[in-house]
Amino acid sequence: MPHMLRALLNKLGAPNAVAIPEASWDANLAALPFVARLDAGERARLRELASRFLAEKEMSGADGLELTAAIQVNIAMQACLPVLNLGLEWYRGWVGVIVYPSEFVVPRRIVDHDSVVHEFDDALAGEAWDGGPVLLSWDDARAASAEGYGTSVAIHEFTHKLDMLNGEPNGQPPFDARLHAGLRPREWRAVLDEAFARLNAELDLIEAEIPADLDPASADADRYFAALPLDPYAAQDEAEFFAVSSEAFFVAPARLRDAFPAWYDVLAQFFRQDPLAR
Repeated sequence: MPHMLRALLNKLGAPNAVAIPEASWDANLAALPFVARLDAGERARLRELASRFLAEKEMSGADGLELTAAIQVNIAMQACLPVLNLGLEWYRGWVGVIVYPSEFVVPRRIVDHDSVVHEFDDALAGEAWDGGPVLLSWDDARAASAEGYGTSVAIHEFTHKLDMLNGEPNGQPPFDARLHAGLRPREWRAVLDEAFARLNAELDLIEAEIPADLDPASADADRYFAALPLDPYAAQDEAEFFAVSSEAFFVAPARLRDAFPAWYDVLAQFFRQDPLAR
């Protein structure tokens, strides 16, 4: 754990937790309204989990970012929200969180079907590595907002970690018999497949309406995609659908529930939370 964190956060009595300063906690509650709406008991539990998260994980700054206590508390709060009623052991098997000031570049090397090698630089706001660290852009992590689709790059990447607990991410995290007695893998997959197919069908209709001379990736095309219930990135594959809809579940739950009520219900059973009931 960086010396900065040790200097700013006093140790609690338990060896696996650090004390979160009141100023950092209160400031981040104000900055994260989807966290602030938790009830008093949930906020206390989240604070305890975030304290343990800060002690157990190794958070480090990259590209010159000064990793302050406020930054680390913000990320820990968002990271721990999905596991509020699951437990920190759901983040087992890895320790690192690397925080960049803004978007960062990851070199890619892909071999296509014709055995042609393609190398390129991929600009990212976040990425979760199987067995490795979570990478985040601080500019994007602190911009978590209920506006639009409801976004939180931190929740997105940390739910990828949940999905990776049982192998390659595929939108279906493992279930615990004690915690998820009502969930069945086959039923989860059926609900996921139906919602994923419907999002892709809606996306196809929208893309057909975009004029041929307009770049779909440009800001001018955003008004077409605004009718979608989720960020179009959710249509990439089932793993991204799970991560993007998990963002919406915690940050802007009404829009998700209205579009995919059955999917919202199974997410509520998995996370053991119902944000709309708060």
